[in-house]
Amino acid sequence: MAFWNSLWPGRETQFESGSAATNSIVLTRRHPTVSLTKQGALSGNVRVNLSWRMRTSDIEGRSRGSGRLRRPLRFFQPEAVQAHTQGVVDVDLDLGCMYELADGTKGVVQPLGNLLGDLNGPPYIRLSGDDRFGAPSGETLYVNLDQREHLKRLLFFVYIYDQTPAFDRTHAKVTLYPGNGPRIEIELDERAPQARSCAVFTMENIKDELIVRREVKFVYGFQSELDRMYGFGMQWGRGYKTRA
Repeated sequence: MAFWNSLWPGRETQFESGSAATNSIVLTRRHPTVSLTKQGALSGNVRVNLSWRMRTSDIEGRSRGSGRLRRPLRFFQPEAVQAHTQGVVDVDLDLGCMYELADGTKGVVQPLGNLLGDLNGPPYIRLSGDDRFGAPSGETLYVNLDQREHLKRLLFFVYIYDQTPAFDRTHAKVTLYPGNGPRIEIELDERAPQARSCAVFTMENIKDELIVRREVKFVYGFQSELDRMYGFGMQWGRGYKTRA
């Protein structure tokens, strides 16, 4: 089945909710939610990782297919490996999290403004660092589920910092690694050439059940637009990063 699917672009497998082979749950439009409570993943830290790479089809452009038809021997030549350099792509994806705690406190954890959070005290969310080059390790946020009774709702988002919009040129993925059970994957696989931000998923404490919901909603603004969309009601100003 996989062989025939590879011959027909756009024809994808129907196994959307997960993969036993990779021990993962993939959230899609058709299967957008998963309960961490029912997965038994309610203790320790949830690790939320953002990783991205350049789309190979965009690197080589449309000439790849036509050129190989004119020169059939090129089918037997290996593909050129592209590095993450300024010449290939100029994009800096950042991972952030807006939060509302049970006591009504609202805020954001993100690289801008060096708002890295705190894992052992409010808001019980911590950003590990800022990856500006699309390294394999990416960026990681940690959420302390031992303090889940203090968490009301979280919105995890990705934005492009001070660069040309390029979500359509990158292949980005956000992965949740609970302390127990399979990892949860969300692909940012919808093309949005002019978007600068994307609401990736929410995590809500609903009647003592922790629910993760895929969003993948692209917007053309930044955090303030995501805030308006999800009703956090915070005040926003222009933020900057320190030079690397």
